[in-house]
Amino acid sequence: MPGQTNGDADDEDPHRVEVVEDEARSERGDGHPSPGPSPGLRDSKGWDGKLRIDRTALVQNPEALSDPEYSDDENVLPGGEIGADEDLLDDEDPETDDISLTHSRVKSISALRLERFKNVERLCLRQNLVQHIEGLSGLGPTLTELDLYDNLISHVRGLDDLTKLTTLDLSFNKIKHIKHIDHLTELTDLFFVSNKISTIEGLDTLTNLRQIELGSNRIREIQNLDALKNLEELWLAKNKISELKGLGGLPKLRLLSIQSNRIKDLSPLREAPQLEELYISHNALESLDGIEENTNLTTIDISNNTIKSLRGLHCLKKIEEVWASYNQLSDFKDIEQELGSQETLTTVYFEGNPLQLRQPALYRNKVRLALPQVQQIDASEFKQSMIQ
Repeated sequence: MPGQTNGDADDEDPHRVEVVEDEARSERGDGHPSPGPSPGLRDSKGWDGKLRIDRTALVQNPEALSDPEYSDDENVLPGGEIGADEDLLDDEDPETDDISLTHSRVKSISALRLERFKNVERLCLRQNLVQHIEGLSGLGPTLTELDLYDNLISHVRGLDDLTKLTTLDLSFNKIKHIKHIDHLTELTDLFFVSNKISTIEGLDTLTNLRQIELGSNRIREIQNLDALKNLEELWLAKNKISELKGLGGLPKLRLLSIQSNRIKDLSPLREAPQLEELYISHNALESLDGIEENTNLTTIDISNNTIKSLRGLHCLKKIEEVWASYNQLSDFKDIEQELGSQETLTTVYFEGNPLQLRQPALYRNKVRLALPQVQQIDASEFKQSMIQ
């Protein structure tokens, strides 16, 4: 009731703090006027929009502050019940070839009773709570793509009958070892991103692999890949690799992504002269020595290193894109000497280098003069007619 304090409510609920609507109490605790509508504005019932709490209000159940076992069970609302996994696919077409249950809190694959679906080629169970791979044997005759990205899987098991798989994604789990997939000889795409893998192993029989993604693991050495003669893309970013060895047995390797490692020397890349794309930002490179023999490169990303010169890039006659932001490049003459004659060059990134930081207003014009063939400098694109 208006004007009533807790002292007048001895017969009321002892756990309740009353709100007092008292015109005399219209200030904040610091003595300043309370925020709210201007004094002249009130609603139809005379309320000015300000809440006022009696400063003498007392907590009637202080034991809640000191007793960790205290519980007000009488005021606890019952929680909602989550449906069982086995009910999630009740409305699915039994003839479907694609099942997707993303972020559905699935814990048990077996409970989904997938064996009732005879034509499934693609199964996606991303972002669930799966700990064990099980209940997939019934899909063996048809399943070609299995996506278990972002679950709680620690061990690779339960894939024995899935011999027709071409794509397997076990990224963002808790896997420490690559095991029990050697029988999946039809695989072309394999993803183990963001696990706890420290050794590349168990891949010798997977000779049809086209790409492997092993980024964000604990790998220190590129090894055990020589049998993969059809491998085209190798993704190893965010590991602990210090040497570019182990690539000589990969004759079709076209793309190497090895950002955020500990690479200092590019010379081992001579074992992979067929490389077309190299992504090696965020490493420990101080120069490009050794890149001269990789004449098939069309794209190179060397950003976020400590490189002072582009010496060596003049040998790359097929180069189209050079990403070299955030290094120690300071000489426009060096850029012109190394890239000025590259007729295929279309894109360059040099932001964050001393040559850009010194004179940011003139930077792009100087790059255009040095490299008139380019169509994009950093994030800015322009037409050739603009610089002719």
